Amino acid sequence: MKNILVTGAHGQLGQSLKKAAEAYPQFQLHFTDANELDITDMESIAAWFSANQADACINCAAYTAVDKAESDEDNAFLLNFQAVLALAEACARHNTQLIHISTDYVFSGKQNVPYTETDDTDPQSIYGASKLRGEAAAIGYNPNTIVVRTSWLYSEYGVNFVKRMQELMREKEELSVVFDQAGTPTYAGDLATALLDMLQYKADHPQDELGGVYHYSNEGVTSWYDFAVTIKELTAATTRVLPVTSDKYKTAAARPAYSVLNKEKIKNTFGIQVPYWRDSLVKCLRRM
Repeated sequence: MKNILVTGAHGQLGQSLKKAAEAYPQFQLHFTDANELDITDMESIAAWFSANQADACINCAAYTAVDKAESDEDNAFLLNFQAVLALAEACARHNTQLIHISTDYVFSGKQNVPYTETDDTDPQSIYGASKLRGEAAAIGYNPNTIVVRTSWLYSEYGVNFVKRMQELMREKEELSVVFDQAGTPTYAGDLATALLDMLQYKADHPQDELGGVYHYSNEGVTSWYDFAVTIKELTAATTRVLPVTSDKYKTAAARPAYSVLNKEKIKNTFGIQVPYWRDSLVKCLRRM
């Protein structure tokens, strides 16, 4: 396990992997985005695998515009389903371990205890449905595929809730944030480290059957409102943050009311330590 292909290199997780990889000199990561490797084009995939050796592939590429997907279904399914299937086929053909990133949006959000990997899925949006199809395609074609579902991803890179809250707190005296949606923020730097630890475990235990679905988010649970209040406190902002219900903040795509993920499987299988969400937020803000 040495050469690692990373798709979606310019996204939050891709950039976080680039940073995390500095602590893993045993891996040679090859970062690609659509310009270097268009995973919606089977010829592009075939050409890349013919010219390069990859022991593993971490697929960070995804259609993540949750609301836009409601009116752009074809493109959402193209990138989140059809491209994933094509990548899974290539990885199977070239004996490449595929790790595919998925989402808490595959669940309805109507549960009130943390979701396990075996709980029934029931996406309430086009985005969630397209990601679920991608999971099924990847594992259905290649059972050795590892799918990692995550939630509320943020980092010092790209566009995310933490950076947006900081911007708004500099511009506004008052903000309203929904308090009736519960989940767990996930620092992309922590997820990146976990993914590389999983690959190291796979390299050390080549005979282990590790394919399937795993959950990873930071530990703990909070609401978007409490997440925003914590950002305010840690950045010494003076903006008033007010709690509102979801019906006051209409979106094209339905958000899960509850999407806390149970992480026992990934911890027990790979021996991964999962940091508490607030501790990771502090770490991210310092890096910003």
